[in-house]
Amino acid sequence: MSTFKKTVGKLHLWLGLASGLVVFIVSLTGAIFVFQDDIRDLTEPWRKVEVQQSAYVLPSQLQAAALATHPGTKAEDCWTTYFGPERAATVFFTDKAGAPIMVSLNPYTGQVLREQDLRTHFFTIVQEIHMHLLLPEAVAKWVVGISISIFVVMMLTGLVLWWPKRKQERKQRFTIKWGSRWRRVNYDLHNVLGFYAASIGLVLALSGLFMLYPWLLEPLVLAVDGGQPAPQEIMKTKLDTLQTSTAAAQPLPDIVYRTVRRLSPTHEMVLIGPTGAGKVPAFCWTYKKALHYYHRDEYSFHPVSGQLLETRFHATKSAGTRFSDMNYDLHVGQILGFGGKVVAFLVSLICASLPVTGTIVWWGRRNKTRKKQLRLQAV
Repeated sequence: MSTFKKTVGKLHLWLGLASGLVVFIVSLTGAIFVFQDDIRDLTEPWRKVEVQQSAYVLPSQLQAAALATHPGTKAEDCWTTYFGPERAATVFFTDKAGAPIMVSLNPYTGQVLREQDLRTHFFTIVQEIHMHLLLPEAVAKWVVGISISIFVVMMLTGLVLWWPKRKQERKQRFTIKWGSRWRRVNYDLHNVLGFYAASIGLVLALSGLFMLYPWLLEPLVLAVDGGQPAPQEIMKTKLDTLQTSTAAAQPLPDIVYRTVRRLSPTHEMVLIGPTGAGKVPAFCWTYKKALHYYHRDEYSFHPVSGQLLETRFHATKSAGTRFSDMNYDLHVGQILGFGGKVVAFLVSLICASLPVTGTIVWWGRRNKTRKKQLRLQAV
Protein backbone atom coordinates (compact mmCIF):
# COMPACT_ATOMS: atom_id res chain seq x y z
CA MET A 1 0.00 0.00 0.00
CA SER A 2 1.31 3.45 -0.91
CA THR A 3 2.23 6.01 1.73
CA PHE A 4 -0.69 8.16 0.57
CA LYS A 5 -3.23 5.37 1.06
CA LYS A 6 -1.73 4.52 4.47
CA THR A 7 -2.15 8.13 5.56
CA VAL A 8 -5.73 8.21 4.23
CA GLY A 9 -6.40 4.91 6.00
CA LYS A 10 -5.21 6.28 9.35
CA LEU A 11 -7.31 9.41 8.86
CA HIS A 12 -10.34 7.29 7.95
CA LEU A 13 -9.86 5.07 11.01
CA TRP A 14 -9.45 7.69 13.70
CA LEU A 15 -12.08 10.04 12.32
CA GLY A 16 -14.48 7.10 12.17
CA LEU A 17 -13.83 6.10 15.77
CA ALA A 18 -14.30 9.71 16.88
CA SER A 19 -17.62 10.29 15.12
CA GLY A 20 -19.07 6.78 14.79
CA LEU A 21 -21.61 6.85 17.63
CA VAL A 22 -23.10 10.20 16.59
CA VAL A 23 -23.25 9.14 12.92
CA PHE A 24 -25.00 5.90 13.92
CA ILE A 25 -27.65 7.70 15.99
CA VAL A 26 -28.25 10.51 13.48
CA SER A 27 -28.45 8.11 10.51
CA LEU A 28 -30.78 5.66 12.25
CA THR A 29 -33.18 8.35 13.46
CA GLY A 30 -33.03 9.92 10.00
CA ALA A 31 -34.10 6.62 8.45
CA ILE A 32 -37.04 6.44 10.86
CA PHE A 33 -38.06 10.05 10.20
CA VAL A 34 -38.11 9.73 6.39
CA PHE A 35 -41.57 8.10 6.41
CA GLN A 36 -43.01 10.08 9.30
CA ASP A 37 -45.83 11.65 7.26
CA ASP A 38 -46.76 8.30 5.68
CA ILE A 39 -46.75 6.51 9.04
CA ARG A 40 -48.71 9.28 10.75
CA ASP A 41 -51.33 9.20 8.00
CA LEU A 42 -51.84 5.50 8.79
CA THR A 43 -51.82 5.82 12.59
CA GLU A 44 -53.42 9.24 13.13
CA PRO A 45 -56.83 9.23 11.40
CA TRP A 46 -57.57 12.81 12.46
CA ARG A 47 -54.98 14.03 9.92
CA LYS A 48 -57.48 13.37 7.13
CA VAL A 49 -60.94 14.94 6.60
CA GLU A 50 -63.77 14.45 4.15
CA VAL A 51 -63.63 16.89 1.25
CA GLN A 52 -66.50 19.40 1.25
CA GLN A 53 -67.69 21.92 -1.30
CA SER A 54 -67.73 24.78 1.22
CA ALA A 55 -64.85 27.16 1.73
CA TYR A 56 -62.39 26.84 4.60
CA VAL A 57 -63.11 28.74 7.79
CA LEU A 58 -60.79 31.68 8.39
CA PRO A 59 -57.63 31.30 10.50
CA SER A 60 -58.97 33.51 13.30
CA GLN A 61 -61.81 31.00 13.80
CA LEU A 62 -59.37 28.08 13.84
CA GLN A 63 -57.24 29.86 16.41
CA ALA A 64 -60.22 30.67 18.61
CA ALA A 65 -61.34 27.03 18.59
CA ALA A 66 -57.83 25.74 19.30
CA LEU A 67 -57.30 28.15 22.21
CA ALA A 68 -60.72 27.67 23.81
CA THR A 69 -59.23 25.43 26.50
CA HIS A 70 -56.02 27.45 26.85
CA PRO A 71 -56.96 30.78 28.46
CA GLY A 72 -54.11 33.25 28.55
CA THR A 73 -52.48 32.01 25.34
CA LYS A 74 -52.55 34.68 22.64
CA ALA A 75 -53.89 33.93 19.17
CA GLU A 76 -51.26 36.27 17.79
CA ASP A 77 -48.54 33.78 18.81
CA CYS A 78 -50.02 30.85 16.87
CA TRP A 79 -48.74 29.16 13.73
CA THR A 80 -51.71 28.21 11.55
CA THR A 81 -51.45 25.80 8.62
CA TYR A 82 -53.90 24.64 5.93
CA PHE A 83 -52.72 21.41 4.29
CA GLY A 84 -55.16 21.07 1.41
CA PRO A 85 -58.71 19.80 0.80
CA GLU A 86 -58.22 16.28 2.22
CA ARG A 87 -56.23 17.18 5.31
CA ALA A 88 -56.91 18.69 8.70
CA ALA A 89 -55.64 22.18 9.42
CA THR A 90 -53.39 22.71 12.44
CA VAL A 91 -52.79 25.45 14.98
CA PHE A 92 -49.47 25.29 16.81
CA PHE A 93 -48.57 27.29 19.92
CA THR A 94 -46.68 27.12 23.20
CA ASP A 95 -49.01 27.13 26.20
CA LYS A 96 -48.50 28.98 29.50
CA ALA A 97 -46.65 25.96 30.93
CA GLY A 98 -44.18 26.02 28.05
CA ALA A 99 -45.56 22.89 26.34
CA PRO A 100 -45.60 22.81 22.51
CA ILE A 101 -49.21 22.09 21.55
CA MET A 102 -50.57 21.17 18.13
CA VAL A 103 -54.32 21.20 17.58
CA SER A 104 -55.77 19.51 14.48
CA LEU A 105 -59.06 20.94 13.20
CA ASN A 106 -61.52 20.37 10.40
CA PRO A 107 -60.76 23.27 8.02
CA TYR A 108 -64.37 23.34 6.75
CA THR A 109 -66.07 23.59 10.16
CA GLY A 110 -63.41 24.60 12.69
CA GLN A 111 -64.17 21.50 14.79
CA VAL A 112 -61.28 20.39 16.99
CA LEU A 113 -60.27 16.86 15.99
CA ARG A 114 -57.25 16.27 18.22
CA GLU A 115 -54.91 18.09 20.58
CA GLN A 116 -51.35 16.81 21.05
CA ASP A 117 -48.56 17.70 23.43
CA LEU A 118 -45.58 17.36 21.10
CA ARG A 119 -43.17 16.72 23.96
CA THR A 120 -44.45 13.14 24.08
CA HIS A 121 -45.02 12.65 20.35
CA PHE A 122 -42.89 9.82 18.92
CA PHE A 123 -41.70 11.58 15.79
CA THR A 124 -41.01 14.82 17.66
CA ILE A 125 -38.70 12.85 19.97
CA VAL A 126 -37.08 11.12 16.96
CA GLN A 127 -36.54 14.51 15.30
CA GLU A 128 -35.08 15.96 18.49
CA ILE A 129 -32.63 13.05 18.78
CA HIS A 130 -31.77 13.37 15.08
CA MET A 131 -31.07 17.09 15.31
CA HIS A 132 -29.84 17.58 18.88
CA LEU A 133 -29.20 14.15 20.48
CA LEU A 134 -31.40 15.44 23.35
CA LEU A 135 -28.57 17.83 24.25
CA PRO A 136 -28.90 21.61 24.67
CA GLU A 137 -29.23 23.11 21.21
CA ALA A 138 -26.07 25.23 21.46
CA VAL A 139 -24.01 22.16 22.37
CA ALA A 140 -25.73 19.77 19.96
CA LYS A 141 -25.22 22.12 17.04
CA TRP A 142 -21.47 21.58 17.29
CA VAL A 143 -21.48 17.93 18.36
CA VAL A 144 -23.76 16.89 15.50
CA GLY A 145 -22.31 19.37 13.02
CA ILE A 146 -18.69 18.36 13.60
CA SER A 147 -19.55 14.64 13.54
CA ILE A 148 -21.45 14.92 10.26
CA SER A 149 -18.66 17.04 8.79
CA ILE A 150 -16.26 14.25 9.76
CA PHE A 151 -18.62 11.75 8.12
CA VAL A 152 -18.41 13.70 4.85
CA VAL A 153 -14.61 13.40 5.01
CA MET A 154 -15.03 9.71 5.91
CA MET A 155 -17.04 9.00 2.77
CA LEU A 156 -14.47 10.75 0.60
CA THR A 157 -11.51 8.97 2.20
CA GLY A 158 -13.48 5.71 2.03
CA LEU A 159 -13.78 6.09 -1.73
CA VAL A 160 -10.01 6.60 -1.95
CA LEU A 161 -9.40 3.42 0.07
CA TRP A 162 -12.00 1.46 -1.89
CA TRP A 163 -10.63 2.40 -5.33
CA PRO A 164 -8.58 -0.58 -6.59
CA LYS A 165 -5.13 -0.15 -8.10
CA ARG A 166 -5.70 -2.73 -10.86
CA LYS A 167 -8.70 -2.84 -13.23
CA GLN A 168 -9.22 -6.59 -12.76
CA GLU A 169 -9.86 -5.99 -9.04
CA ARG A 170 -12.73 -3.56 -9.60
CA LYS A 171 -15.38 -6.19 -10.30
CA GLN A 172 -14.63 -7.84 -6.95
CA ARG A 173 -15.11 -4.53 -5.14
CA PHE A 174 -18.71 -4.25 -6.39
CA THR A 175 -19.97 -7.51 -4.85
CA ILE A 176 -20.34 -9.01 -1.38
CA LYS A 177 -18.89 -12.51 -1.02
CA TRP A 178 -21.73 -14.00 1.01
CA GLY A 179 -20.18 -17.48 1.16
CA SER A 180 -17.00 -16.29 2.84
CA ARG A 181 -16.20 -16.20 6.57
CA TRP A 182 -18.21 -13.69 8.58
CA ARG A 183 -15.28 -11.32 8.96
CA ARG A 184 -14.90 -11.17 5.19
CA VAL A 185 -18.65 -10.61 4.75
CA ASN A 186 -18.49 -7.79 7.32
CA TYR A 187 -15.53 -6.25 5.46
CA ASP A 188 -17.47 -6.40 2.18
CA LEU A 189 -20.57 -4.92 3.80
CA HIS A 190 -18.50 -1.97 4.97
CA ASN A 191 -16.72 -1.38 1.67
CA VAL A 192 -19.29 -2.36 -0.96
CA LEU A 193 -22.34 -0.83 0.71
CA GLY A 194 -20.30 2.23 1.61
CA PHE A 195 -19.38 2.69 -2.05
CA TYR A 196 -22.95 2.35 -3.29
CA ALA A 197 -24.30 4.72 -0.63
CA ALA A 198 -21.56 7.35 -0.89
CA SER A 199 -23.12 9.70 -3.45
CA ILE A 200 -26.59 9.83 -1.88
CA GLY A 201 -25.04 9.78 1.60
CA LEU A 202 -23.09 12.92 0.72
CA VAL A 203 -26.30 14.66 -0.39
CA LEU A 204 -28.08 13.70 2.84
CA ALA A 205 -25.14 14.74 5.02
CA LEU A 206 -24.51 18.05 3.26
CA SER A 207 -28.20 19.02 3.19
CA GLY A 208 -28.31 18.32 6.93
CA LEU A 209 -25.25 20.50 7.49
CA PHE A 210 -26.92 23.29 5.49
CA MET A 211 -29.79 23.23 7.99
CA LEU A 212 -27.40 23.43 10.96
CA TYR A 213 -25.17 26.05 9.35
CA PRO A 214 -27.13 28.04 6.72
CA TRP A 215 -24.03 30.07 5.90
CA LEU A 216 -22.51 26.94 4.32
CA LEU A 217 -25.24 27.05 1.68
CA GLU A 218 -24.56 30.64 0.64
CA PRO A 219 -21.48 29.90 -1.53
CA LEU A 220 -23.40 27.17 -3.37
CA VAL A 221 -26.33 29.50 -4.00
CA LEU A 222 -23.91 32.11 -5.31
CA ALA A 223 -22.23 29.52 -7.56
CA VAL A 224 -25.57 28.34 -8.97
CA ASP A 225 -26.42 31.99 -9.69
CA GLY A 226 -23.21 32.31 -11.70
CA GLY A 227 -21.25 34.13 -9.02
CA GLN A 228 -23.55 37.16 -9.03
CA PRO A 229 -25.75 37.82 -5.97
CA ALA A 230 -29.42 38.34 -6.70
CA PRO A 231 -30.41 41.35 -4.54
CA GLN A 232 -34.07 40.98 -5.47
CA GLU A 233 -34.07 37.67 -3.59
CA ILE A 234 -33.32 39.28 -0.23
CA MET A 235 -36.34 40.26 1.87
CA LYS A 236 -35.80 43.91 2.88
CA THR A 237 -39.09 44.67 4.59
CA LYS A 238 -38.96 47.87 6.64
CA LEU A 239 -41.50 49.03 9.20
CA ASP A 240 -40.66 52.71 9.18
CA THR A 241 -44.38 53.60 9.17
CA LEU A 242 -45.26 51.38 12.12
CA GLN A 243 -46.18 54.20 14.51
CA THR A 244 -48.54 55.90 12.05
CA SER A 245 -50.17 52.80 10.60
CA THR A 246 -53.91 52.39 11.01
CA ALA A 247 -54.98 49.18 12.70
CA ALA A 248 -56.60 46.59 10.45
CA ALA A 249 -60.39 46.43 10.40
CA GLN A 250 -60.37 42.63 10.62
CA PRO A 251 -58.11 40.03 12.25
CA LEU A 252 -54.65 40.15 10.72
CA PRO A 253 -54.44 36.36 10.03
CA ASP A 254 -57.65 36.63 7.99
CA ILE A 255 -56.22 39.47 5.91
CA VAL A 256 -53.06 37.46 5.32
CA TYR A 257 -55.03 34.35 4.38
CA ARG A 258 -57.37 36.10 1.94
CA THR A 259 -54.45 37.90 0.28
CA VAL A 260 -52.28 34.84 -0.30
CA ARG A 261 -55.25 32.78 -1.47
CA ARG A 262 -55.85 35.41 -4.13
CA LEU A 263 -52.20 35.64 -5.20
CA SER A 264 -51.31 31.91 -4.96
CA PRO A 265 -54.68 30.30 -5.79
CA THR A 266 -53.32 26.90 -6.88
CA HIS A 267 -51.14 26.27 -3.83
CA GLU A 268 -52.42 23.53 -1.50
CA MET A 269 -50.62 24.43 1.72
CA VAL A 270 -50.68 27.79 3.51
CA LEU A 271 -48.54 28.47 6.60
CA ILE A 272 -49.28 31.67 8.53
CA GLY A 273 -46.67 32.69 11.08
CA PRO A 274 -47.26 34.58 14.35
CA THR A 275 -48.71 38.03 13.83
CA GLY A 276 -48.66 39.58 17.28
CA ALA A 277 -45.19 41.05 17.74
CA GLY A 278 -46.16 44.42 16.29
CA LYS A 279 -42.49 45.22 15.65
CA VAL A 280 -41.60 42.74 12.92
CA PRO A 281 -43.47 41.79 9.75
CA ALA A 282 -46.04 39.02 9.74
CA PHE A 283 -44.89 36.27 7.37
CA CYS A 284 -46.78 33.71 5.34
CA TRP A 285 -45.62 30.93 3.03
CA THR A 286 -47.71 29.03 0.48
CA TYR A 287 -46.65 25.67 -0.97
CA LYS A 288 -47.75 24.17 -4.26
CA LYS A 289 -48.05 20.66 -2.79
CA ALA A 290 -48.95 19.73 0.79
CA LEU A 291 -46.04 18.48 2.92
CA HIS A 292 -43.53 19.44 0.21
CA TYR A 293 -41.46 22.53 0.87
CA TYR A 294 -39.59 23.26 -2.37
CA HIS A 295 -42.11 25.09 -4.56
CA ARG A 296 -43.22 28.03 -2.41
CA ASP A 297 -44.27 31.67 -2.54
CA GLU A 298 -43.34 33.98 0.34
CA TYR A 299 -45.13 37.03 1.73
CA SER A 300 -44.62 39.65 4.42
CA PHE A 301 -47.31 41.93 5.87
CA HIS A 302 -47.39 44.97 8.11
CA PRO A 303 -48.17 43.67 11.64
CA VAL A 304 -50.58 46.51 12.41
CA SER A 305 -52.36 47.46 9.19
CA GLY A 306 -52.08 44.12 7.36
CA GLN A 307 -50.68 45.90 4.29
CA LEU A 308 -48.83 43.57 1.92
CA LEU A 309 -45.19 44.66 2.11
CA GLU A 310 -43.23 42.21 0.02
CA THR A 311 -43.61 39.07 -2.10
CA ARG A 312 -41.26 36.43 -3.48
CA PHE A 313 -42.92 34.11 -5.99
CA HIS A 314 -41.32 30.79 -6.86
CA ALA A 315 -41.62 31.57 -10.58
CA THR A 316 -39.45 34.69 -10.23
CA LYS A 317 -36.79 33.30 -7.89
CA SER A 318 -33.23 32.81 -9.11
CA ALA A 319 -31.84 29.34 -9.74
CA GLY A 320 -29.71 29.63 -6.60
CA THR A 321 -32.68 30.49 -4.40
CA ARG A 322 -34.68 27.59 -5.84
CA PHE A 323 -31.74 25.32 -5.09
CA SER A 324 -31.76 26.57 -1.50
CA ASP A 325 -35.53 26.07 -1.23
CA MET A 326 -35.28 22.38 -2.13
CA ASN A 327 -32.84 21.58 0.68
CA TYR A 328 -35.34 19.97 3.08
CA ASP A 329 -37.03 17.91 0.37
CA LEU A 330 -33.57 16.74 -0.73
CA HIS A 331 -32.66 15.82 2.83
CA VAL A 332 -35.64 13.49 3.27
CA GLY A 333 -35.67 12.27 -0.33
CA GLN A 334 -39.16 13.48 -1.15
CA ILE A 335 -37.89 15.74 -3.93
CA LEU A 336 -38.19 12.54 -6.06
CA GLY A 337 -41.49 11.37 -4.56
CA PHE A 338 -42.07 8.12 -2.68
CA GLY A 339 -39.23 6.41 -4.56
CA GLY A 340 -36.84 9.10 -3.36
CA LYS A 341 -37.95 8.46 0.22
CA VAL A 342 -37.21 4.75 -0.19
CA VAL A 343 -33.72 5.56 -1.44
CA ALA A 344 -33.11 8.02 1.44
CA PHE A 345 -34.35 5.39 3.92
CA LEU A 346 -32.05 2.64 2.58
CA VAL A 347 -29.01 4.93 2.33
CA SER A 348 -29.61 6.19 5.88
CA LEU A 349 -29.67 2.61 7.14
CA ILE A 350 -26.43 1.88 5.29
CA CYS A 351 -24.84 5.01 6.77
CA ALA A 352 -25.92 3.83 10.23
CA SER A 353 -24.30 0.44 9.57
CA LEU A 354 -20.93 1.83 8.45
CA PRO A 355 -19.65 2.82 11.94
CA VAL A 356 -20.66 -0.65 13.19
CA THR A 357 -19.03 -2.67 10.40
CA GLY A 358 -16.03 -0.34 10.40
CA THR A 359 -15.49 -0.79 14.14
CA ILE A 360 -15.68 -4.57 13.72
CA VAL A 361 -13.05 -4.40 10.94
CA TRP A 362 -10.77 -2.31 13.16
CA TRP A 363 -11.25 -4.56 16.19
CA GLY A 364 -10.53 -7.68 14.17
CA ARG A 365 -7.32 -6.23 12.77
CA ARG A 366 -6.29 -5.01 16.21
CA ASN A 367 -6.72 -8.48 17.73
CA LYS A 368 -4.98 -10.09 14.77
CA THR A 369 -1.96 -7.83 15.24
CA ARG A 370 -1.91 -8.51 18.99
CA LYS A 371 -2.04 -12.28 18.48
CA LYS A 372 0.78 -12.06 15.94
CA GLN A 373 2.91 -10.14 18.42
CA LEU A 374 2.24 -12.71 21.14
CA ARG A 375 3.28 -15.55 18.83
CA LEU A 376 6.51 -13.76 17.97
CA GLN A 377 7.24 -13.20 21.65
CA ALA A 378 6.61 -16.90 22.35
CA VAL A 379 9.16 -17.89 19.68
